[in-house]
Amino acid sequence: MRLKNLVVTAAVAALLAGCTNETLDTFDKAEVNIKSVKNKTTYELSGRIVANMQSANMPKTSPIMIRIFKEEGALEIWKADATNRFAKLREYKICAWSGKLGPKVKEGDRQAPEGFYPINPGQMNPNSSYYLAINTGFPNRYDAANGRHGTNLMIHGACSSSGCYSMTDEQMQEIFALARDAYKGGQQSIQLQALPFRMTAENMARHKNSPHIEFWKMLKTGYDQFEITKRPPEVNICEKKYVFNQQTDGKFSPGGQCPAMSTPSTMQVALANYNKKYDDDYTKALKKYEGMVWYEPSEGERKAIVAKDRVGKELAYAPTGRSIDAGKLMKAEDLAKLEARRAELAEAKKAIELQTAELEKSTRGGKSIPVPAQNPLPRPVEQASTEELTTTKTGFWSLFAKNGSQAQRLEPATPSELSPTGQNAAGAVAQTPENAAKTKAAATETAAVKPSDAAAQDAAALQQTPVEQAAPAKKGFWGSLFSKSETSQTVTAVATAPVNPAAEQQNAEQKPVAKTMQQQPQAAAKAKTETAVKPAAAGQDTAATESSPAEQVVAEQPKKRPFWKIWGN
Repeated sequence: MRLKNLVVTAAVAALLAGCTNETLDTFDKAEVNIKSVKNKTTYELSGRIVANMQSANMPKTSPIMIRIFKEEGALEIWKADATNRFAKLREYKICAWSGKLGPKVKEGDRQAPEGFYPINPGQMNPNSSYYLAINTGFPNRYDAANGRHGTNLMIHGACSSSGCYSMTDEQMQEIFALARDAYKGGQQSIQLQALPFRMTAENMARHKNSPHIEFWKMLKTGYDQFEITKRPPEVNICEKKYVFNQQTDGKFSPGGQCPAMSTPSTMQVALANYNKKYDDDYTKALKKYEGMVWYEPSEGERKAIVAKDRVGKELAYAPTGRSIDAGKLMKAEDLAKLEARRAELAEAKKAIELQTAELEKSTRGGKSIPVPAQNPLPRPVEQASTEELTTTKTGFWSLFAKNGSQAQRLEPATPSELSPTGQNAAGAVAQTPENAAKTKAAATETAAVKPSDAAAQDAAALQQTPVEQAAPAKKGFWGSLFSKSETSQTVTAVATAPVNPAAEQQNAEQKPVAKTMQQQPQAAAKAKTETAVKPAAAGQDTAATESSPAEQVVAEQPKKRPFWKIWGN
């Protein structure tokens, strides 16, 4: 009795091991030395592969079938034996596939196709830029009936994908040779089954929340029938759906109504037994994954887990990891939070894209940048008095004097002369009572300069001429004799100017350093600003206009007169 139980246990273990081995990393390594390949189209398979075919009773030119599982990243080659039953001959690890689980819908979505695709000899491309390539035939009749479109969806080498299934060059050399030999044996079309995963009860339960689950259930019918018969199913399209191994006297139309059809009786019996076991397994799987959902990784997340494989390789080498390795089971509430966070990030990204588009539009494609408009308000500018302090009177005899038309007058310094070199005009501020007090304090500090400092300033000031005086007019003897003295006229002009007590007190403080004030443009500018700027306070109708300290000092200096001018007025 014990021996019998051991035998049963061993048999069950062997059965489970056989099921489990399908999901293990039992990938075959391509037995090709690319450097030794002289002709890609005439390459012969290795002796070991030929020996395996012979041991499995597989003729060299018997038909083949290609089956792809995205999630596991596996590509299988199935080959018919002498009885026309197919067995797996080779299993390769897909180097790269783009997108996520789910069918390709439109051009540019980076999705790799899912479905059943016939591959004819004309779809083989020995001159591909990706070493060798086989066109999948997307879109097929089902895709076209459902409005799905895309071009150049291949199985190719170079390990770089954008909607394709990309292998290594060595793998593609073997796959291409196997397909070539099958066509030589008379096979008209090789069936490609591109599936999201092995469509077992556990995998279907794990992906039950996927938006593609109904599409996958339809593909599962063809998957199941191949698992039962080990022969590629006969595929037709009607009512925009796949139908498998259906007998009919009518014709199938991809977009039309399905004709009257039936499933062969032997297939019905086999499917009934198969589905009974599947239903039991599916119920157990639902309990196992209760409250849990599968997180489907993105292409970027799959690439991240194999980033180390790219080190030292060419830039074109871009493998993607397996979805089964990058994905994970999560609690439903945790995944909901994650999806909500992703939605927020997507909205933020969309907003940034819209703002960027508007900015590019406003800047005319980025060729010009908008410049802020100038402030329309006028800038405050000091209004300096330009009243002439002297008036030159000329007599009749001055007509005979040289340059008699030129009048000697003391010109007020222009605003540019009052400002330091390079000073911005916008920095000028209207004079206010508070500013006047500050200006007076600055003038007092200037008056208190030490003699030693004044001497140093005198030396530096010799190189500057902040206030220029008009050259004295040259007159003849009689013009000078009978004309009025410029000194008396200047004194008269100063005497008639309005008197400001505060200004007189300031001038009294500044007289000891008159020479210093004359040689310092900045101090003279401050003093003249106080006496020349009109007060900013509203309601004042008039303002006293005073001469700058520099002008008053010049006016007070008496000029030497020849003795013959003693009779002049």
